[in-house]
Amino acid sequence: MTTKVLIVDDEPPARVRMRQLLAEVDRGEGTINVLEADGGMSALDLVDREAPSVVLLDIHMPGMNGIEVARHLAARETPPAVIFVTAFDEHALEAFEVQAIDYLLKPVRVERLAAALARAKALRNNEPRLEEVARALGNQRTHLTVSERGRMVLIPVDEIIYLRAELKYVTIRTAQREHLTEESLTSLETEFGERFVRIHRNALVARRSILGFQRVKGEVHEDGETGEGHWEVMLKDLGERLPISRRQWPSVKAAAKT
Repeated sequence: MTTKVLIVDDEPPARVRMRQLLAEVDRGEGTINVLEADGGMSALDLVDREAPSVVLLDIHMPGMNGIEVARHLAARETPPAVIFVTAFDEHALEAFEVQAIDYLLKPVRVERLAAALARAKALRNNEPRLEEVARALGNQRTHLTVSERGRMVLIPVDEIIYLRAELKYVTIRTAQREHLTEESLTSLETEFGERFVRIHRNALVARRSILGFQRVKGEVHEDGETGEGHWEVMLKDLGERLPISRRQWPSVKAAAKT
């Protein structure tokens, strides 16, 4: 049975070297089919088109690094096994070892590669461990992954205007459209807290998207009494305004000044 292996590395010599090592492991038997990608985005595209069983994933890459690529892969319905290829220091390697995620330390030895491929099946479905590693390494995503009509869509975090919790989903709003994710608002705030400010218990707004604020008068009740008003945030690139809770108003106002 043939195993499809994807090499992901932005350096051509590193890909050539890994292909040579895989040929040594294969020993001319034709059991390993090798694919290559020169970066994170191209790797995700290849995984969706070719469905490799194993991804040999370099960590230090420009743009989308290997940790983020792995987190997006983990969102797939049938994710491939991920084996990290790294020149990380001891502290970083401890994060992999504690979470039982396999890695190859550069320069890679053929015996170690063969052992990693042999246990690749056990490396599938490791999403929770990947999250722990990402937190330990301080890794923050540049994109969010959502599933739409049977395919995975990447949304640049820089394009998100607000995140709003509604029932079991969170709405991701960009200038173009809305997307839905099952990630919790709390976890998104934890990861991207410096980019977003909480304006309400169910909403986060990108700090760079705040255009200004508008005071909304309270409604006049039947007895002639006027209800308490509230503030709303005006957003760049959108005609929408979102309500700000009394509890969050001081922090929202302070965030707009920074």
